[in-house]
Amino acid sequence: MAATRPPALALARRLGLRDAVVVGLGSMLGAGVFVVFAPAAAAAGGVGLLVALGVAGFVAFCNATSSARLAARYPESGGAYVYGRERLGAFPGFLAGWAFVCGKTASCAAMALAIGAYAWPAHPRVVAVLAVVAVTALNLRGIAKTARVTLVLVSVTLLVLATVAVTGVASTPSLSLGPAPSARGVLAAAGLLFFAFAGYARIATLGEEVRDPARTIPRAIPLALGIVLVIYFALAVIALAVLGPTRLAESTAPLASVASVAGSPGLASAVRAGAVVAVLGVLVALLAGVGRTALAMGRRRDLPAALASVHPSTQVPHVAELVVASVVIVLVLLGGLTAAIAASSCLVLVYYAIANASALTLRDRLFPRLLAALGLAGCLVLAATVPTRGLLAGAAILVVGALGYAVRRSRRST
Repeated sequence: MAATRPPALALARRLGLRDAVVVGLGSMLGAGVFVVFAPAAAAAGGVGLLVALGVAGFVAFCNATSSARLAARYPESGGAYVYGRERLGAFPGFLAGWAFVCGKTASCAAMALAIGAYAWPAHPRVVAVLAVVAVTALNLRGIAKTARVTLVLVSVTLLVLATVAVTGVASTPSLSLGPAPSARGVLAAAGLLFFAFAGYARIATLGEEVRDPARTIPRAIPLALGIVLVIYFALAVIALAVLGPTRLAESTAPLASVASVAGSPGLASAVRAGAVVAVLGVLVALLAGVGRTALAMGRRRDLPAALASVHPSTQVPHVAELVVASVVIVLVLLGGLTAAIAASSCLVLVYYAIANASALTLRDRLFPRLLAALGLAGCLVLAATVPTRGLLAGAAILVVGALGYAVRRSRRST
């Protein structure tokens, strides 16, 4: 099936392989390391945490393979929203875009609240709002500036994580993994940990701004995912060795606890500062990706057409960026961190399920199609294991989106 014709005013292709990998790293590093390890350990224990990390990483690899194949064929902004429309039909495409925009908007709010909690615990919402405003102002200046700033943030994050790793290893810890986990516990932990891997497809949502997308995207997505998976495994083992499964599960700042036990209070403060930088890097890439999916949906009138506006000088979807930022600020002022993460995980897994279903329709070799099938099944299973509040919130959002879609189609046909 042929790709849709590019719009008259397209986004500028300014990102190379290194920039695309950096955007992917900036989207992933932070959430998993600084937020998700503790609840995953609480759900599955020490052994279960490592097994769940492997499960989440494998599902993410399947999704990455499908996303890379589809993005090379449809190199425009929108990700699975575009893939679903082209391969499955208008409604699956809409559902993917709706799930992504709503899920990642909730994720943006969660990351902003995490920044506030680390930077100024007494007034986290104030810091969160300021962070959203600052990141939006950066993204409005252009995607090339976004990639450069993300490179700086990723470099600082890697330095902090390396410091924690070296300190933990130097303390000669003893690894104790605890009892064997239950299957339910592993799946629950994997569903939570998937939240930490979801950023790699940000490369695909920026497909219209990548140079030579047929070559760059299939290389950048697996490369970014592989780097992050190695880092996560190393840090998970070190955290379990230094803290043990029980203490890790109880920690609100796992890597800061590792630094405090194995190093010094001063090092723990530095890690907290590094967490703010890392999550800020996630927020930069998240807001950029959500804005571009809203742009793609606005072009096809699945969302208001005004969201399809592209600024003539900076060539960014400025209206979509501003609208998304406004919604995030409202969620920051009214919502909570845990609920936002749970709902985001459920919706993003639905988004990737549609991406895998789209990849199954491609005429390709057996192995990539098998990975797409496994990714589809994995996404559906993990979506069903998220905490009940997140599952109910995600389902309600999908139902509202589907009803709105049906009403619009009915009015158009009338």
